[in-house]
Amino acid sequence: MAGKKLLMLVGDFGEDYEIMVPFQALQMVGHTVHAVCPGKKKGDSVKTAIHDFEGDQTYTEKPGHNFALNATFDKIEPADYDGLVVAGGRAPEYLRREDGVLDMVSHFFDENKPVAAICHGLQILSAADVINGRTLTAYPACGPEMEAAGAHYKDVEPTEVVKDGNLVTSPAWPGHPKWLSAFLDVLGTEVTHRKKETA
Repeated sequence: MAGKKLLMLVGDFGEDYEIMVPFQALQMVGHTVHAVCPGKKKGDSVKTAIHDFEGDQTYTEKPGHNFALNATFDKIEPADYDGLVVAGGRAPEYLRREDGVLDMVSHFFDENKPVAAICHGLQILSAADVINGRTLTAYPACGPEMEAAGAHYKDVEPTEVVKDGNLVTSPAWPGHPKWLSAFLDVLGTEVTHRKKETA
């Protein structure tokens, strides 16, 4: 399998796990991942936030890591990429207003390329007007927004994934195992297990 070239859209106070885990895991299986943020360049960092579920009516938020970008948003050509990853957290609520973001996202849908979006990342997809008629999930608080954008929103457990063609979505980071596995499927990535030979 040839590695794919993937674009990852992140921003300040995006969810720490939803940035760090897919960024590292997708590279681990041989893909190239370029993480970009509007208004920032390669070598700059975004601050992340850890969202946790501790019995309150909504998630709690704590400081996460600083995440270094490895590509520059203004130099990106979406046509050069095979797929898109959109992290959640608070970043999507303002990233969807940044110049170039919605056009970038639209490219991946217009060309039917694989897209993995999680949690509040779906806010960017709704703003890009690319989810009308699609079946998906998101963080539950984003459900009404998904329906208003014409999507068939599914309220599933945080550990679950919803796949609709090349679109793979999950409500939050507890869904990483199934979400990333489904994304690898739509990318055509085959992961095999090797048993070490003993002497």
